[in-house]
Amino acid sequence: MAKYFDVHPDNPQPRTISQVAASIRDDALIAYPTDSCYALGCRLGSREGIDRIRTIRKLDDRHHFTLVCRDFAQLGQFVQIDNDVFRTIKASTPGSYTFILPATKEVPRMLQHPKKKTVGVRIPDHVVTQALLAELGEPLLSSTLLLPGEDEPMTQGWEIKDRLDHVVDAVLDSGDCGTEPTTVIDFSGGEAEIVRRGAGDTSRFE
Repeated sequence: MAKYFDVHPDNPQPRTISQVAASIRDDALIAYPTDSCYALGCRLGSREGIDRIRTIRKLDDRHHFTLVCRDFAQLGQFVQIDNDVFRTIKASTPGSYTFILPATKEVPRMLQHPKKKTVGVRIPDHVVTQALLAELGEPLLSSTLLLPGEDEPMTQGWEIKDRLDHVVDAVLDSGDCGTEPTTVIDFSGGEAEIVRRGAGDTSRFE
């Protein structure tokens, strides 16, 4: 049965955030809010967590997982970025974007696209997520909480708790955070390619 945490959206309780971060370090799989809908998240090196996310969402090995990072300095440890791309991404973060880039050696191979050796990265503009990332001290391995056969992600923490009670370990609820997933931009080929249009404005990438 999943633990349920009611978190204040503007002033998340430090004790609660600390509890959740500790559970992630112990290999918990959580559902948590972001600036563009709820996501599933686990520890960066958790093979079990990856397998559980794949099972819940029915994903194949070509799916790009996302490393949700606290800031640009952390993001830069996990992906290779040239100067032009650096400036473009820096101007767009934090925000509702996921960027696909070549992975560095810091990224476990099981997270990389099997052929392209790429990974998704993002820096969310969300108080609760940022508090959790600060406490955790490393990125959260994440995937949008979009269930198979459904067109939109779930937006209510209580509904997530009700439906995923036996497949996740914890649910953070800080209120509705929308149904639109991130805009996905693939920079792995050197030029910006819009893979998915979502919550982030695409004008600067066109």
